[in-house]
Amino acid sequence: MKLLKYTLNQITKPNEKAKKLAKEKWDRLIKPMGSLGALEEITIKIAGMTGKVINKLDKKAIVVMCSDNGVVEEGVSSAPQIFTKVLAENMTTGVTGVATLGKYTNTDIVTVDLGIIGEIDDSKVINRKIENGTKNFVKGPAMTYEEAVRSIEIGIEIGDKLYKEGYDILGTGEVGIGNTTTSAAILSVLSGLDVDITCGKGAGLTDEQHTNKKNTIRKGIKLNKPNKEDSIDVIAKVGGFDIGGMCGLILSAAKNKKPVVIDGFISAVAALCALRLNSLVSEYIIPSHLSAEPGAKYVLDELKLKPILNLGMRLGEGSGCPLAFQIIEIGMYTLKNMGTFEEVSLSSSPLVDIREE
Repeated sequence: MKLLKYTLNQITKPNEKAKKLAKEKWDRLIKPMGSLGALEEITIKIAGMTGKVINKLDKKAIVVMCSDNGVVEEGVSSAPQIFTKVLAENMTTGVTGVATLGKYTNTDIVTVDLGIIGEIDDSKVINRKIENGTKNFVKGPAMTYEEAVRSIEIGIEIGDKLYKEGYDILGTGEVGIGNTTTSAAILSVLSGLDVDITCGKGAGLTDEQHTNKKNTIRKGIKLNKPNKEDSIDVIAKVGGFDIGGMCGLILSAAKNKKPVVIDGFISAVAALCALRLNSLVSEYIIPSHLSAEPGAKYVLDELKLKPILNLGMRLGEGSGCPLAFQIIEIGMYTLKNMGTFEEVSLSSSPLVDIREE
């Protein structure tokens, strides 16, 4: 708990002067003010994080938090539980979705075992196993409060280490069969939204299986009575180690004044848990895309953040992050290299700021 408390106390507001200078630089470029939309907004936001107007992404990584979920016993997933272990093992071979996208975008993949059932004999997978999966939350809490804190602190430790090693940006990823169930449960508790709104079909369920999934979540919430005012308690009662790990990674970004890109629904739920621990966290988060999982829109509303992309994706793993990295890099390059009105002997005075329309 000591590392978590220290981290929360170290999170401060963004550098408003740097944001102002970045905006002013954009406004001097040869274009109507605000006409590059999100490219401008994102680079201004990152300037506030780092305190520098011009930034670049020389080193990028996606941290894939892997863990099994006991609630899978209730038939909430179409995929067998062994998929968690197999996918985690293949993160290091480069054949999974996020690993393939990572190779194309020159992004490193960091794979972490927080609670996979069974042992992985691969030194490239970071072994921070808390338990062999969580407990089935319809029979009691998914984990203890102390284990929830531990999962968050592991995420903080990994983020701190990577930022110290010179990574300019991190992305959140996960692998864990059943984690759309845990995510929907957490979102329902923290937001007060009905399970019918937060719970989708995940990797693909029949209508009958979907109904069972929703009923399972309701049963788990009713049994465990998680405290919506304490997101750690919510993770402990109905969440997963992977969600705790991503929550910690996001807190590390905010502490280190570095950007973190979140993937889809599950990552966004982890971000909401982090936000409820410290409201300044949102200043350091960039959502990559709007997941096709139905609860995704609502959790982004809770975060008050806009996704960069909407591609109908719902793979998870962190697969939206490499795509967002590319767009962020384009924005940074444009801010640095685009010409100014002064350089081409033009006046910007006839133009209005379209951001204010």
